[in-house]
Amino acid sequence: MANHEQPYDPYIPSGRGTPGPNAHHEGNDRTAALQAQIDDTVNVMRQNIQRTEERGGQIDNMEERARKLNYDAEQFKRGSNRVMRHLRWKNARMWGWIILGGAILAIIIALAIHFGRK
Repeated sequence: MANHEQPYDPYIPSGRGTPGPNAHHEGNDRTAALQAQIDDTVNVMRQNIQRTEERGGQIDNMEERARKLNYDAEQFKRGSNRVMRHLRWKNARMWGWIILGGAILAIIIALAIHFGRK
């Protein structure tokens, strides 16, 4: 073989076939930097998972509150319909008495006018 270079090794950071005198030290620094980035990424992922779990609990809590609110809204609607019916009947009775009182008053006035002329 005419070429006396070492074969390519992707794990040698210098890009040369044979590591130089500082290659071992540079490799440790790069490995440490990569490990620090990996640790940071893992920590961010753990925080994201924790937040997701917390949101899941919050969503469950919100769903329970929404169910209770829906139940309370239905109860309020039933109660308000009951009150509305009661007030309609009360209003109808009041108008009935007013009309009856007006009719009686009109009859009394008509009788007074009729018998007062004689």
